[in-house]
Amino acid sequence: MAEALLTIDAVTVRFGGLTAVDGVSATLHTGELIGIIGPNGAGKTTFFNAISGVQPPTSGTLHSSTDNLTGKGPHHYAAHGIARTFQTPRVFPDMTVRDNVRFGMQFAGRHRQGPEGLRSEGEILAMLGLAHLADRPAADVTPSQQRLLEIGMALGTRPRLLLLDEVAAGLTEAEVDAMAQRIRRLRDDWGLTVVWIEHAVATLLKYVERVLVLHQGRKIADGTPAEVVRDPHVIEAYLGDEMAANSEGATA
Repeated sequence: MAEALLTIDAVTVRFGGLTAVDGVSATLHTGELIGIIGPNGAGKTTFFNAISGVQPPTSGTLHSSTDNLTGKGPHHYAAHGIARTFQTPRVFPDMTVRDNVRFGMQFAGRHRQGPEGLRSEGEILAMLGLAHLADRPAADVTPSQQRLLEIGMALGTRPRLLLLDEVAAGLTEAEVDAMAQRIRRLRDDWGLTVVWIEHAVATLLKYVERVLVLHQGRKIADGTPAEVVRDPHVIEAYLGDEMAANSEGATA
């Protein structure tokens, strides 16, 4: 049985009278490639905020394999090998591409070991196809390259668990597919566990092995892509019969 990297137990996030995440539980294991889908307003990003230390949960608990992370800040999560990206890339525009990745290394501690050991910023940039831009200011690269650079900053923390929030948003169809292939290679070649929120559902279902579906803050399904697209609750809440048929073709 693969090691449990993060155990999420009945996590709830409330903002006043609004419950954005409602009692979600899940266990994320070493080496998994997991997609999270759901309609707008389903609570996906708030869930990511809760499991990365950005937003303390109102109730519920979060445990890494060695520590109780509940209520602790992002730096503590990074030190335990959990890193994330955001819907809008958060890079330092006046710093070089290389120095953005170095910042990620310093955030978690330069000597923190990832699952495949201590990687240099050069190795990270080469994996992401950004090595030729290493000395350019981040402001000068394209939006799609900035998304890759934010992944590079996250990789600089040497994570074991990488949380990706809509990294394909705004990309062309070809760029989305290339992004998905890179994400798969990161999992396969670097031994990461990856959890990926994405609106490009057909592409996501083609590449991930497990899918969590959120609806109105609740988890309504958790299974393989083939199982999820046939789940009547998911079809009713989100996919619809036509999308389910298309998704089954993507997962065949």
